[in-house]
Amino acid sequence: MSGDPEIHEEHEGFEARLKAYEGRPAAATGTGRDPVNEPMIRHWCEAMGDTNPAYTGPDAIAPPTMLQAWTMAGLSRRPERTAAYDELLGLLDATGHDAVVATDCEQEYLRPLRPGDEITFDSVIESVSGRKTTKLGTGYFVTTRTDVRVGGELAGTHRFRILKYAPARRPRKRKEPEEPETRKEPEGRRPRPVVNRDNAGFWEGVARHELLIQRCTGCGTLRFPWLPGCNGCGSPDWETVEASGEGSVYSYVVMHHPSFPAFEPPYAVGLIELAEGVRIISNVVGVPYDKVRVGMPVRLEFRRYDDELVLPVFQGVTP
Repeated sequence: MSGDPEIHEEHEGFEARLKAYEGRPAAATGTGRDPVNEPMIRHWCEAMGDTNPAYTGPDAIAPPTMLQAWTMAGLSRRPERTAAYDELLGLLDATGHDAVVATDCEQEYLRPLRPGDEITFDSVIESVSGRKTTKLGTGYFVTTRTDVRVGGELAGTHRFRILKYAPARRPRKRKEPEEPETRKEPEGRRPRPVVNRDNAGFWEGVARHELLIQRCTGCGTLRFPWLPGCNGCGSPDWETVEASGEGSVYSYVVMHHPSFPAFEPPYAVGLIELAEGVRIISNVVGVPYDKVRVGMPVRLEFRRYDDELVLPVFQGVTP
């Protein structure tokens, strides 16, 4: 903290403005997209390898850790954030705290959820921390609390915390005059993709520098990643269409840790929304990791990493 009284007063005033958002709604009161149900419980348990008998049979309950799953909006729609929450994030963005990273979540379980339970939930801005200095940069922790209810009775609480921060400036290493300004290539061999009978056609297309999307021949729905059948109509029949390669960043994270010999952090990994409407996860390249933004236009390119491995990545397009 600076010893200058005016700067200190300005900072204290800014923190007071942030604190004023505490207790205000973060998202509109919502209803679970589906009632608590046995198929979702079964899928969850299979994915987690959880064989607890409490989650099967006529008296089954849902695994407590599924609490957030019953409130999620799904890929096709966004949760309805409030103007207050958008204002808070906008205030932080406007003051240079325009980077964000999810830090942790906490859950509290008050009663079991059972198949057939109808879920309602509401979310509030529970707290905004004072200014914190981290290795990523200086910023503020924002915690939202979502209360999950059944028939008006509180069933559990989910707290989610993010850090909105101004990225720290990292001093560039001084190089000798004769040394060229080149980025050191990471050492090691990149992991190979898992190729199976359901996705082999996709990787064959990548080898030809084609990004192929499945299209159901029953209902015409496009889908990605590749699946053996259509989620819309259940048809097992499909064909492929080649993506145009145009898209935008729908969401992204910056990977700092853990370090791995084949990668050189920090680097940006984006959820890319293609012009065709489906989404794919890949690296965002060609722009500094701290310049990647939601909505940034991107363009597909294919990058060779060794004699065997070619991967689709997305070049950021800056104005």
